[in-house]
Order: sequence, then C-alpha cells, then structure tokens
Amino acid sequence: MRIDIWSDVVCPWCYIGKRRLETALADFEHPDEVEVVWHSFQLDPGAPTEPTESTSVMLARKYGQSPEGAQQMQDQVEAVAAEEGLVYRLAETMHLNTVDSHRLIHLALEQGGSVLQGRMKEALLEAYFTHARNVADHAVLREVAVGAGLDADRVDQVLASTEFTDEVWADMSQAQAYGATGVPFFVIDQKYGVSGAQPSAVFTDVLARAWSESHPAIQVLATGEECGPDGCALPQQ
Repeated sequence: MRIDIWSDVVCPWCYIGKRRLETALADFEHPDEVEVVWHSFQLDPGAPTEPTESTSVMLARKYGQSPEGAQQMQDQVEAVAAEEGLVYRLAETMHLNTVDSHRLIHLALEQGGSVLQGRMKEALLEAYFTHARNVADHAVLREVAVGAGLDADRVDQVLASTEFTDEVWADMSQAQAYGATGVPFFVIDQKYGVSGAQPSAVFTDVLARAWSESHPAIQVLATGEECGPDGCALPQQ
C-alpha cells in the first residue's frame, strides 16, 4: 500500500496530520507493507527567501486582525499540536519561502527512497515548528539535511543550483489536478483522498478499507479431503 502526501514544511496542520497518520499506522496490522511518499506544496510561493517578518505579523495583515488576534489563532493551533505530542513555537516562526526545503526532500527520495525522505521531512518540520529555525537559510538547510542522513556534497550541489525545482512544481500541479486546495492532502493507493489533518480514526478506517480492497479474501465454496501440517484426512465413508 502506498500513501502519497502533499504538504508544506511551514504548515502547522501538516505536522499534526503526520502525527495522526502515524498513530493510525502504529495500530495497522500491516505497517511494514505501507510506503509513505511526500510531495511538495507551497502555501505561499511568493514568500521571501530572506524572511523579514514573523508569521504572527503576516497572519494579522493577511486576515485583517490585530497582532493579539493572530497570536490567539496560533495559541489554539499550539494546543491542538500539544495533544499530538508536538511542541510548537509559532510566535517565533518566520514567514519564509520553502522551495529549497522541498528540493531537498526530493533529493532525499532520490538518495534513500521513502525512508530517508521521511526522516528529512520530519527533521524539517521539527526544525521549523519546535525550534523556530529559518528553513529558507541554506546553512540551516544543510545542517538539517546532513543530520537527517543526506550526502553533504549532494546537498551543496542542489542548494547551489535549481535542481528538483521542476519536480516541486510538478507535485503542485498534480495536487491541483486532484482538486486539492490546501494541505495536508493524502492519497491512499491512488483511490482515496483525505483532505486535512483528520483524526487518527479516519485514517484507520481508510487504511483498513484500502487494504481489504487490494487484498480481497477468497471465498471457499467447497471443501473435501486434504492434507495439512497434522497429516491427511481419511476418506469419508
């Protein structure tokens, strides 16, 4: 079973959704047969690569709220994150561009498959939300990427170029084709879409349904004499 996820590394609900999916997978009967692949989605492609304002200021301006009102919104999200075991520092996060972080997530997939990509995604989310780091800064990105297990030389090559930019935009185009207007957005086995950071129970139900449809049980219509581990049955008289 494959789960494709579109998300942004500065989306607070994406980290919460990731944890809720992981909770569902922890109780799933076949976790080793599930592959999770991450896809790029930029909430604000026009955000600056050199941030100059906090997300609180940006949200207040965007929604016409006072700084206090924007902070109240963030406090509410932090409370939800805490329920999933996550520590957010939203008051300290900056409004920034994420294209380079997404390019490194694609590099991680190329270098180490979905396992390494998952580690890179987690590391970036933790860097931004838990440590309020500037994940648009190349020095920070390099440190996070190498710490997650990516090759340092390849990280430098990617950051010094535009490599994987096409893949980032292709991901965003695919999300649009699916009808996704926001993230997180989950696609299970190319059959079921789940929009938003749904409760773990929702993911549990979808996982069970997708698995049962891809692994249908065989209906036994007749039985007779057969051999098994304990020997062979005698013919019935």
